[in-house]
Amino acid sequence: MEEKENVKQLPTKRVGLSVVTLTIMNIAAVVSLRGLPSEAKYGLGSIFYYLFAAIVFLIPVALISAELAASFPKKGGVYRWVGEAFGSRMGFLAIWLQWIQNTIWYPTVLTFSAVSIAYIGASPNATSVPLATNKIYVAIVCLVIYWAATFINLRGVSASAKISKYGGMIGTIIPAGILVLFGIIWLISGQPIQLDTNPKTLIPDLSNIDNLVLASSIFLFFAGMEVSAVHVTEIDNPQKNYPKAILSAALISVVIFIFGTLTIGFVLPAGSINLTQGLLVAFDKYLVAYHLGFLTPVIAIMLVIGVIAGVCTWIGGPSKGLLAVGHHGYLPPFLQKTNKNGVQVNILMVQGAIVTVLVFLFTFMSSVQAVYQILSQLTVILYLTMYLLLFLSGMKLRKQYPELKRPFKVPGGKAGIYVFGVIGCLGALLAFVLSFMPPAQIEVGSNATWYGILIIGYIVFTGIPLMIYKFRKPSWVNEDSGNAMEPFIWEENANKTK
Repeated sequence: MEEKENVKQLPTKRVGLSVVTLTIMNIAAVVSLRGLPSEAKYGLGSIFYYLFAAIVFLIPVALISAELAASFPKKGGVYRWVGEAFGSRMGFLAIWLQWIQNTIWYPTVLTFSAVSIAYIGASPNATSVPLATNKIYVAIVCLVIYWAATFINLRGVSASAKISKYGGMIGTIIPAGILVLFGIIWLISGQPIQLDTNPKTLIPDLSNIDNLVLASSIFLFFAGMEVSAVHVTEIDNPQKNYPKAILSAALISVVIFIFGTLTIGFVLPAGSINLTQGLLVAFDKYLVAYHLGFLTPVIAIMLVIGVIAGVCTWIGGPSKGLLAVGHHGYLPPFLQKTNKNGVQVNILMVQGAIVTVLVFLFTFMSSVQAVYQILSQLTVILYLTMYLLLFLSGMKLRKQYPELKRPFKVPGGKAGIYVFGVIGCLGALLAFVLSFMPPAQIEVGSNATWYGILIIGYIVFTGIPLMIYKFRKPSWVNEDSGNAMEPFIWEENANKTK
């Protein structure tokens, strides 16, 4: 008994996150396979786009988010960071955009899931599946999967934890490894390559605007790195080890994207790559060639599991952050309601209603591919708006609070954060402008419909939070929620001067 008491009295050492752990966390947050076919259309030129997006977007996002998370460790995430720099209205806009872009993202990833399900019963030699292009079928599958995942989340975090953990491994990491392995074997065995291997194609014709439009969506491939920035203070020696983790994750993510994209290009001619079916068709080509065609349904099921895991993970996450800010007085009581499991039930219902409306857009566009692309582009322009606020906030807060303790600083001395901030802003602005232009490679119906949906969607989804903020009421503040937000630094300073 005495020995046990002595053991209890021993001091415990804090175990920080290792570089390897944080690297894996970042990779898991960023890497997804569903968008690879869109970049496979560019062949070797996709390498240029991936590297460009990593340099001007991925690395600036990761480094500036890390500094902000370390400097402002109070709860709130992007709401806290942007709110400290530009006030609570812009902070609310930023976290709203982080939530709403994720809501718009669901139909695109669910479309990929519907296509995967269509391939489950396909013949081994199928190059396309008619059911996968049936808009009614796609809409029904999207809604069934989404609402099923929503009801799972309503039961609480633990209900979806195992699905998220094991589904990510089964549905993303393993298929990615298989795809790249197939590509390597294909090259070594001397099989014919559909990809144009002329070294000149490594640098695309940047004078042709059509070559940039579809590629602008690549920025969204690298989105999400800011999520892991909240762990910067949990890593040992963050000033040294966080850049290692970020750069390692960025490098591995780029390698996975590049080799995965090229692997699709090895077996599919650029002109025949379908954005929603391309990944499954490529898998099928390899499996048939290696006399494993009977495994096509297995791969399809694995990819569906990966999508379900991703949807379960993300349905509750961003909306939980919005709930916390809502308790601070930025959402009406109706949207602050939680169920017995502490889940933001009405926010999830509103989120589901938006997803349902967007899914019904399938009926009005010329093809599933067109819907897939236009929703992807709307997601991009909304998310990039949030990132612009993030970059600007990082630069402003470094100047506004130079004396603030910063366990991690963007490398490069005093000028570092401004260099990365300006690079990030310019890259995001370029992708933002290009995302409004209809891609020449995809039939999207009339240009008027394309521009109309994007412009109206952008105005509506950025206008709603500004209107909510303007007409908010003091009675909306929920001080008893247990989720109270600490005041901003500028609020504390204002109170001191009174």
